Amino acid sequence: MYTTLISATELSARIDDANVVVVDCRHDLMNLAAGRDGYSIGHLPGAVFGDIETHLSGAKRGADGVFRGRHPLPEKEALIETLRGWGVNDDTQVVAYDAHGGMFAARLWWLLRWLGHEAVAVLDGGMAAWQSIGQPLATEVPAPARGNITVRAPFVPTVTVLEVMDNLDKGERTVIDARANDRFRGENETIDPVGGHIPGAKNRFFKDNLQADGRFKDAASLREEFSRLVERPEQAIMQCGSGVTACHNLLAMQVAGLPGAALYPGSWSEWVADDSRPVATGPA
Repeated sequence: MYTTLISATELSARIDDANVVVVDCRHDLMNLAAGRDGYSIGHLPGAVFGDIETHLSGAKRGADGVFRGRHPLPEKEALIETLRGWGVNDDTQVVAYDAHGGMFAARLWWLLRWLGHEAVAVLDGGMAAWQSIGQPLATEVPAPARGNITVRAPFVPTVTVLEVMDNLDKGERTVIDARANDRFRGENETIDPVGGHIPGAKNRFFKDNLQADGRFKDAASLREEFSRLVERPEQAIMQCGSGVTACHNLLAMQVAGLPGAALYPGSWSEWVADDSRPVATGPA
């Protein structure tokens, strides 16, 4: 069972296994059709397509009409139905991949752990790693038999915006922001019209988890780097622009043997929707 990362070589040996479901999670925040278009051009054999905007996110506003962020968590039962449609059972090994260093694939990894499904991994190095070992792509769209995955006790915690607000005064937990440094400092108005970060947050750009070839750094390196930011992982809160790339930091911490950090799903997009919440700018 793979629970964090799987190499292209390891996946190639199991790609035809009926108990392995591969999910293409490619996406582009500035071009929402790019992921599906790329999937149509070529994807890993047998892979289904997982759309960040629809399959892996929920309604942007709750039943009370309050904005929940750009990519709020889907309802668990809706996500379960999506996974069953992809052929996922309770004992299925799920493999998520993208072409962005795991930026989007980590979201599916985290969501499955949120449902209590442990056998899920991200393809280390993504499509580039797959093609680098001479493996083919396909254009056929699979028609999997319906799966029977169920909701079980989650492996991962979450926090609400109220809990993050409460922590501003208490300072008991460390907030770590996965956005690029310019966005964290408040210098990229194209992506973040209201720039800056949650007061007291630290910055860990998700790409800092990767080597030059797009694969994850080794566990010892990741452990050393994250240990500089947070003393105890269970005290950490991970956030980003909308709760997607924060999952990359959570995956990296799991690889490092530092489990227990919580996701703030609404992240920056929810935080700044209410101008009564404080904003900091500049470096951490």
